[in-house]
Amino acid sequence: MTKVKKGKRITGPARTRMGADLKKKYDKGASIRTLARLTGRSYGFIHRILSESGVQLRARGGGPHRQPGQTTRTARSSRQIGAG
Repeated sequence: MTKVKKGKRITGPARTRMGADLKKKYDKGASIRTLARLTGRSYGFIHRILSESGVQLRARGGGPHRQPGQTTRTARSSRQIGAG
């Protein structure tokens, strides 16, 4: 992915191509912040391009935090036990 000159408008086919490229990377697990860093564009710009490209955006914060070797179910259970 190449950086785009800051402030340069991206329109038409170039915007469509960029959206498709960002969509592929996002679908493979790249975060919006990572994509922003790679392209030299803002978080808001990347978010907007992904939305325009029809991407189903992930929820904030990632998955549940767990200890190495711990399953999601036990991570959830230990949080619930500790919360009481």
